[in-house]
Amino acid sequence: MAQPLSMDLRSRLLAAVDGGLSCRAAALRFGVAPSTAIRWETQRRETGDFAPKPQGGDMRSRRVEERAGDILAIWEARKDISLDELRADLAEVGLAVSVAGLHRFFARRGMTRKKRLAMQSSRTVPTS
Repeated sequence: MAQPLSMDLRSRLLAAVDGGLSCRAAALRFGVAPSTAIRWETQRRETGDFAPKPQGGDMRSRRVEERAGDILAIWEARKDISLDELRADLAEVGLAVSVAGLHRFFARRGMTRKKRLAMQSSRTVPTS
C-alpha cells in the first residue's frame, strides 16, 4: 500500500493556498493531483486538521463480532454445519456475512472448522 504524502508537503501546499493560489495552481506547483489539493483543503476547512487518515485495517469484523452470540448459538446447535450453511442461516436472522468472514471469525477464536474424512485402517502403515 502506498504511503501518505508528508505533512511538510501538505502544510506547504496549504500555505500556498492561504497565500492566494487556487488549489489547482498550488497542486501544479507542488506536483500533486488537483483533486488531492482540493481534498486537503476541504478536510482542513471541515475538521481543522489536514493529517492523513488511517490506512488499512479491518473495517468489518466489528459488525460480525457484535453478533458473535448468534453465530455461536447456531454453530452449537449444529456443529457439523458448513460455513456456507451457517452463512445462509445467519442471513435469515439478518446478518449478511461472507464465508471468508466466518472463517476469520472462527480463526480469531482458535476454532477449526476442518472435518477429517474417516480412513480405513491400513495393514502395512499405521494411520492416525
